[in-house]
Amino acid sequence: MKYLLLITSLVFSTVIIYYCVLTVFGLYYRINKKKSPVLQHYPSVDVLIPAHNEGKVIKKTLEAMVKLEYPGEKRVYLLNDNSQDQTEEIAETFCKKFKDVYHIKVPLGEPRGKSRVLNYGLQISQSKYFIVYDADNQPEPQALKLLVEAAEAIPNAVGAVGYVKTINENKNWLTRMISLEFQIFQLLMQSGRWILFKMGSLTGTNMLLKRSIIEEVGEYDVYALAEDAELTLRITRAGGLLPIIPEAVTWEQEPQQLKVLIKQRTRWLQGNLYLLEKMFTSFEYYRGKMLVHTLQQVLVYVIFLIFLLVSDGWFIAGILGFTTITLPIPMLLIWYVSYILYTCQLFSAQVAEKTISPLNMLIGFIMYFTYAQLFIILFIRSLYYYLKARKKRETISWDKTIRF
Repeated sequence: MKYLLLITSLVFSTVIIYYCVLTVFGLYYRINKKKSPVLQHYPSVDVLIPAHNEGKVIKKTLEAMVKLEYPGEKRVYLLNDNSQDQTEEIAETFCKKFKDVYHIKVPLGEPRGKSRVLNYGLQISQSKYFIVYDADNQPEPQALKLLVEAAEAIPNAVGAVGYVKTINENKNWLTRMISLEFQIFQLLMQSGRWILFKMGSLTGTNMLLKRSIIEEVGEYDVYALAEDAELTLRITRAGGLLPIIPEAVTWEQEPQQLKVLIKQRTRWLQGNLYLLEKMFTSFEYYRGKMLVHTLQQVLVYVIFLIFLLVSDGWFIAGILGFTTITLPIPMLLIWYVSYILYTCQLFSAQVAEKTISPLNMLIGFIMYFTYAQLFIILFIRSLYYYLKARKKRETISWDKTIRF
């Protein structure tokens, strides 16, 4: 038991150090902003917006799309997936007013979901690049231009990935926590991996890709709920680079209620369980740069879960006085160090994004005990539904996030 705990503590210490290194390099990349060179020619870009019953948000989204300041040819395709609300009416209004906005009715088909809709859109689109935005996104005017400049300027780049900010961050404590999570794991961690390994990950929205890379690696996997992560793996295997461009910002609405967040994250986790199953059954995911993505997937969805369970159990046992085993590196000390570093990461992200405030600092102190612990419930819930679907050989259905 003593040696097992010692090995566990060493593994956790290594993971902590790795994430600290990513944070430091991510901060360095975020602070030292580099402007991409202005292009002599800006290639054509198609904006793809999958939409299903998005009447509450689609007007503001389309308003943001037509305000994109892009010097080259740009077309906006609203891919209407059988909406039964005002989505069609709003889309048609924009089509009549703006010549570069197109309302596309996507035929019914199975399996339902974002991947199938995007594949249909790619059959219509003809531009050199395409960029995907979720139906609740409001990109800043320069976002598209910055992504294209990076994709064109960086050798071997097949696209570029921007940053997603929370537009309703100040709504309640939950939205603040989601925003802080994005600042850490989507911005600093992504930036750190880019500067260290020249690797980026698609984020599902505010992401630019060359049409040629889709023709090379294949279209979206219609059975992957985490379609962005699955496509990232195939692009990496093909040798394509996905630079991270924090200055290319889009604003996105996040769940304001816990039950909505649980449904959304359950879908995300089921999608990542699908990828983990692939990774654990094929050696191709452990070759070259693919290994970095695989290890990242395992760290986030396996090691982090184990860390939470072990650290929680050890913390409770230590508080109750049940731990009598003495180690060169006590597990309880590792827990304290982990908590301090986790909190420091949250504070550093707030400083970098200029969102630090007394309330956000308070939320940073309690996030490990609240928001982070939610991951345990989400993982168990997702695993149950995933295994249930696999046993019955059913396709996991796409679950739309409720808008406000």
